[in-house]
Amino acid sequence: MSQRITILPEIITNKIAAGEVVERPASVIKELVENALDAGATEISVEIAAGGRRLIRITDNGHGMSREDALLSLERHATSKIRNDSDLDGILTLGFRGEALPSIASVSRFRLSTREADSLEGTEITVEGGRVRDVKACGMAPGTVICVEQLFFNTPARLKFLRSAETEAGHVGDCISRMAISRPDVSFRCTSEGRELLRVQRGDLLRRLSQALGRITADNLYPVEHVRDDITVTGFISGPSAVRSTTAAMFTYINGRFVRDRVVQHAIMQACRGVIDRGRYPVCALFITIPAGEVDVNVHPTKHEVRFRRQTEVHDTIQAALEEVLSRSPWLAGRQQPAAPPPSNGQAYRERIMAAAQASLDLPRRERPLFDPQPAPPAAEQPRYMVSPTEATEDTAVREPAVPFQPAPTETPGNGGYFSSLSVIGQFHAEYILCQSGAELVIIDQHAASERVAYQRLRRQCAADGVESQRLLFPETLELSFSEAAAAQRFAEDLNRIGLELAPFGGNTVIVSAIPRIAAATDTARLVRDMLEELAQLGTTAAFREVEENLLARIACHSVIRGMRQLEQRQIAELLRSMDETDFAASCPHGRPVSHTITHAELEKIFHRT
Repeated sequence: MSQRITILPEIITNKIAAGEVVERPASVIKELVENALDAGATEISVEIAAGGRRLIRITDNGHGMSREDALLSLERHATSKIRNDSDLDGILTLGFRGEALPSIASVSRFRLSTREADSLEGTEITVEGGRVRDVKACGMAPGTVICVEQLFFNTPARLKFLRSAETEAGHVGDCISRMAISRPDVSFRCTSEGRELLRVQRGDLLRRLSQALGRITADNLYPVEHVRDDITVTGFISGPSAVRSTTAAMFTYINGRFVRDRVVQHAIMQACRGVIDRGRYPVCALFITIPAGEVDVNVHPTKHEVRFRRQTEVHDTIQAALEEVLSRSPWLAGRQQPAAPPPSNGQAYRERIMAAAQASLDLPRRERPLFDPQPAPPAAEQPRYMVSPTEATEDTAVREPAVPFQPAPTETPGNGGYFSSLSVIGQFHAEYILCQSGAELVIIDQHAASERVAYQRLRRQCAADGVESQRLLFPETLELSFSEAAAAQRFAEDLNRIGLELAPFGGNTVIVSAIPRIAAATDTARLVRDMLEELAQLGTTAAFREVEENLLARIACHSVIRGMRQLEQRQIAELLRSMDETDFAASCPHGRPVSHTITHAELEKIFHRT
């Protein structure tokens, strides 16, 4: 019989590997810049032409390579990063697979020039389509210069999938920005057709974020510093005024490596629930440091995906780190005290970032009764509030004479929280509370504010007694997958606390005997499956809290002030005091803002007085 199985030639295997590693010019630059950083470079220059299709030239001042190492670097799986299989459990370098250089050289006209600092001359190697054409000595400064020309010239099928030069140049700029943020101690320069796309000097992280994202964005970032066991989370996150419509500005790094991991992103979005609107994403640069043996980076050739051995702990630590900052609403209480730029690394970084966080985030808290959304006014008391021209509801429209509003005396700043210190002016349209804070006009959405207070009260009730449930007249049987059945068993007590009662019925089948009363009108099977599916995927209490908080938010929304309603002075004062005792006071549980500030300068600009 004829032989059907053969060993592929090396040039073909290199092209196959190139299909995994080299997707577009930005992928080439990512791999080569990572090698430069691993080589100890402090200055990296990237030059492209035609979006990287015609030319990519990367120059660094790293330690360079000898002639022998330069030739070996073009062989598959040749690397200086690991020696044996045990090294895979403790990878701290950005590259380690030994596939990038031979893969890139197999689909381009490639030239490598490198020189060690103690060598009198460098080495230049020319490769075309994976075949070495020339090796010679050259004169150059210590470091490495890699020139990639005519990318995908020998694989036209790959070439036709590239976008326009402008689009590819944009991807290159994004790639360099991600790398630059990860290493503030390294200067980067990127040019396209002689035009400078990015140029950043060495400095601290906040300065680097300002250079990469803009000064306005950087001014709305707040420091994060959190340590739990052997997991450390540092960096910055934005408030609700600096959010984006995509995740493009969410920069997350695991041990210095940029990743797009769903566990990390889920933890960030969980922490931001109730702070930003759904469909919006924060600007953040988070550096998660964990022992190298606790994370597997050898998941995908691009190394953008990782696996955690302690997924639950990592998720909850990231969420706790961000909630520690966001729950204090620093954009309200400390917006006049921007965080001082931290050093790039070391103990001084930790000390200064913690000092900035303490100074800008601490809010005095006082024990007061929560706001009662609908207190009954005394029958004989003359109301003292400004009535809007029309107080309209769906059924009636009532006109009342306007009574001058008597503002509550302004509390001395420092004696109370941000909201309590506001001087109340009155109401507008029976929906908004107008206040003054120095030279600023603060407008508060009374529904969003009271909804946040009620939501906090419900959370405490849930923690104490549980959510009211409704038993089904005819219990439903539901057949689950193995992972869903395991999640139902693991979280049985938590599910029961929010009113969902599940009992085993043999195998992977369960009986649903009760559901939360607020969800009585929903599809029971779909509700249970959606909850268990998410619990099975993440396997953390954070996933359960998301379901729980959705239900509590719905209850809060329907139990407080809705639409147009006049409030008395004492009701407004009680609401403001309650807001100061509330976590995430700057937004309602759905992420809508509670207040909006208009400065005196903005008003003067509107009326052309400046």
